[in-house]
This record gives sequence, C-alpha cells and structure tokens, in this order.
Amino acid sequence: MHNDLHALRRILKTCHTLAVVGLSAEWHRPSYFAAKYMQSHGFRVVPVNPRYAGGQILGETCYASLGDIPFAVDMVDVFRRAEDVLPIAQQAVHIGARCLWQQLGVVNAEADALVRQAGLDSVLNRCVKIEHARLFGGLNWVGVNTGIVSARRLT
Repeated sequence: MHNDLHALRRILKTCHTLAVVGLSAEWHRPSYFAAKYMQSHGFRVVPVNPRYAGGQILGETCYASLGDIPFAVDMVDVFRRAEDVLPIAQQAVHIGARCLWQQLGVVNAEADALVRQAGLDSVLNRCVKIEHARLFGGLNWVGVNTGIVSARRLT
C-alpha cells in the first residue's frame, strides 16, 4: 500500500486539484472541514455530490459525478462508505486521475487493487487534512488535538 511517508509526501506535493466525492455543504461535516483546510493550503477543491450538483461549495461548482468535471483532476478524495468506492475508483481511472484517496474509515481493497493495477497511487484509511498537516506542518490547525496546551512554541 502507498501509505508510507515518502509516498504520502510525494502525492500531496504533486496532486494540486482534488475532486472530493461526497463533499457536504454543511460546515460541521468532516468532508467540508477537510476540504476547507486543503483549499486554504493552496489546493483546488472540486466538489462531487449529486445532492448539490450545479450549486457551489466553498466557492467551487459542484458536479454530480467525476465524469461531469470538464477539466483534469489529480486526486479523487473519497468521503463515502467503503461499499460505494469501487465505481468511484473505476471513474477515477477513466478520467485519468493520478491518485485515489480513501478517507479515514474507508477501506475498499477491490478499489485499491483496481487503481493500483491501472497505475494510480492509492491511499486507504487516511485523512488528507491530517496527513498534510502532519507532513507539512500545521497539525495544530483547528480540529486536531495535539495534546499540548501552551502559549509558547516548542523549540
């Protein structure tokens, strides 16, 4: 699996356009929070959710499916149940994405095997926001408890 630190760092450095499948327009949902974080760190977030298709989330047009996006995306970030991931993985391969990222709690081994066989990077059961913050700083950015309470930075 491509969950090692070097692969995660490479993926997050090279994948700048993220199609977030299952992105909610509700600010308190984990998908919204993670997408907003990634957007604030220079990533283009492309919402994919049929419930909001044609509308906007985080200032970006929302699409009903990956196939509806009229430009290339680097990563397909999945906020759906594991049993829903295989058709998303097939679409990710079809549109030429470079990575399928299954969020925390999402593990579909069949989808993982499919995309890796097609030459895509694959990440399972990881949060893109937490991994970005862990690898590039900012782990204390709202929403992750670092367990440290201090007014001073550690040196």
